[in-house]
Amino acid sequence: MKKSITLFYIFWLFILLICAVGQSVAESWFNVKWVDDGDTIVLTDSRRVRYIGINAPEIDHKDKKAEPCGYSAKNYNKNMVSSKKVRLEFDKEKHDQYGRLLAYVFLEDGTFVNKVMIEQGHAYCLYRNPNKKYNKKLLKSQRDAMTAKNGIWNNWKEEKSRYLSNKESKRFHLETCTFGKRTGLKNRIFFSSKWDAFWEGFAPCKRCFE
Repeated sequence: MKKSITLFYIFWLFILLICAVGQSVAESWFNVKWVDDGDTIVLTDSRRVRYIGINAPEIDHKDKKAEPCGYSAKNYNKNMVSSKKVRLEFDKEKHDQYGRLLAYVFLEDGTFVNKVMIEQGHAYCLYRNPNKKYNKKLLKSQRDAMTAKNGIWNNWKEEKSRYLSNKESKRFHLETCTFGKRTGLKNRIFFSSKWDAFWEGFAPCKRCFE
């Protein structure tokens, strides 16, 4: 009798476990309601999601003009994810300072949206500690895009200069940037071009490259 009761409870615990797993899987998929730009989307529950590890050129907002390729990045992102189901994968830090979810985004067919935006040249790598799970994969995609001269890397032109970079934050600055000058000596690295800095996975300081 006791054995039967034990088996009965084990059976129902197993059923509950299966249901819980199934519910968890089902809840990991969300519908995209809106696309803000090349790296931010809005879900149907109104939560904003910022793609981890990438940064797309800005579109115009408030008193700021759109950056080159900003709208092409937004349109590409929109065509890829708008009104579709996406799976969100999180890293160690789940929200940014604006309350947006930070996530790696995947389509139902397995497409890694963050990666595609970079490999098509619609975004560049943006290092953000402690969310580093796919850094190597994203950097490889960026180098492939740069080699193929996709998107923002097409017709690249710049004059050689000298950029102060921070090995810890993975940001590069104009030598005159006050934030760059705060970089500790052991974390300083210099590049002679923005191209070289991007190739190594560094991103531009927003304050000194606006």
